[in-house]
Amino acid sequence: MNNSIADIRKDYTKRSLEIAQASSSPIEQFKIWFQEAVSAAVPEPNAMNLSTISADGKPASRIVLLKGIEDGGFTFFTNYESRKGREMSGHPFVAITFFWPELERQVRIEGRVSRLSDHLSDVYFKSRPRGSQVGAWVSPQSHVIASREMLIEQQLAIEQQYENQEVPRPPHWGGYLVTPALVEFWQGRPSRLHDRIQYTLHGEAWKLERLAP
Repeated sequence: MNNSIADIRKDYTKRSLEIAQASSSPIEQFKIWFQEAVSAAVPEPNAMNLSTISADGKPASRIVLLKGIEDGGFTFFTNYESRKGREMSGHPFVAITFFWPELERQVRIEGRVSRLSDHLSDVYFKSRPRGSQVGAWVSPQSHVIASREMLIEQQLAIEQQYENQEVPRPPHWGGYLVTPALVEFWQGRPSRLHDRIQYTLHGEAWKLERLAP
């Protein structure tokens, strides 16, 4: 098994990335790459790995979905009382990573995370499918539960409670904004000599540099 895993490899040959080709803004460069991922029919191009840090300094990662690019940052929504919500409350710095293998690309983002306003969370919540709205009330995300049957019972109760009326946003659920301080664009290249262009924020200006692969 170990030998077969070690033998898995792919040579990347599709594209290149030069500083001269890159936008002066990492947000604008991300928008360009994201649209190319959408056009290439990458499955769930907005799926991103979110990494947080616990109170005792231990990292945790999971996949969440990007829902917007607002105010110079990246937005997503979740349960405030989930593990990630609690960790972001105690340590408001995160890393997010996008991987688009169809384009042989990766984007890494590091920055400060903060809650979106209640208004913006309300607006997005209203746009969600009703089943997802109900689910936000049902699930005590990340907490131990006795059984799946408990969830189903709670689902039925919430559906009955809000029958024929709008489902309000739970007070424990809402959005976050990741304001980047570092953004790295990675383009796979042959012989593992990949292109890596890094943006770092200095005051209000972004500095672009090439990193060794």
